[in-house]
Amino acid sequence: MIIHLKASVDRSQAEQLAETLKAIHFEQEGKFVLVTSSSVKSLPEMVKAYTDAFWVSDSDIQLASKHYRDEVRTVQLGDVQIGGKTNNTIVISGPCSVESEAQITTSADFMHGLGIKALRGGCYKPRTSPYSFQGLGLEGLQLLSKMRDQHGFTIVSEVRDATHVDDVIEHADVVQIGAKSMYDHGILKACAKTRKPILLKRGFGTTLQEFVQAAEFILSGGNPNVMLCERGIRTFETKTRFTLDLCGVAWLKANTNLPIILDPSHALGYRYGIADLSKACVAMGVDGLLIEVHPDPSVAKSDAAQQLHHDEFTKLLGELRPVAQAVGRSIV
Repeated sequence: MIIHLKASVDRSQAEQLAETLKAIHFEQEGKFVLVTSSSVKSLPEMVKAYTDAFWVSDSDIQLASKHYRDEVRTVQLGDVQIGGKTNNTIVISGPCSVESEAQITTSADFMHGLGIKALRGGCYKPRTSPYSFQGLGLEGLQLLSKMRDQHGFTIVSEVRDATHVDDVIEHADVVQIGAKSMYDHGILKACAKTRKPILLKRGFGTTLQEFVQAAEFILSGGNPNVMLCERGIRTFETKTRFTLDLCGVAWLKANTNLPIILDPSHALGYRYGIADLSKACVAMGVDGLLIEVHPDPSVAKSDAAQQLHHDEFTKLLGELRPVAQAVGRSIV
């Protein structure tokens, strides 16, 4: 159950009510909100006098539910808004990893020339093999900050574990929680304490219920700026890296109030089909695309097979605009 307390309820009263009800509480737009387990189906008598409004939930997808908020939340990404009534589809692009100053400078100059607003680049890489490139760490974040200073980008970068989450929050404008870290409560709770936008990726063996409940950890900590990213799930198929769950995206659009970003690069794992997948994603009317692009994918230190060449990305960007226009959206 979600309970909006009256504006007259102060912090100490809210904390006392939360303790009695064993509820999570946070402040939102000058009022306190209590969230109990969804097993609570009627408003407790002791809180009625303090309650402005309440919502009963049928599962622990509560703050992210369309039952609670029918309109998609608006999230501010630099000077671009997504969600709400904007009809914007933002393209977030850049290399899988920040590999060197020369590489990220070339990428940033190219993206800026195309009018891209959000630059992505991994600095702490959650690799499957311990012998693979692990990222530049803090040095990479500092290079991304330099690119923001030069071009005004919104910087998107991934946190791998709780040991460096504060560094990513400090340097990135959008904190990406990767598929392998979706269940890390240290990361989720740290991201709940900031107000920076969080890009939460679905784990590749995760149900939609589990995915959105991970977002609830961030929302219930008081950070309303959460975006869901579908990046493919593991199925029986072996010819592609993962299976992009567009059926799941349809369910998320119908049942949640969070902006939805799609990542065709990680889903397919091979550049030959990224353009077709990207157009299919845009046709669904989603709020953003995450596309990996590298100056020279043949020498990329991570995910080389799925990153587009600059000319391929330029061509794709031109093809996405009429698709977006056909479904009443704008590529930004």
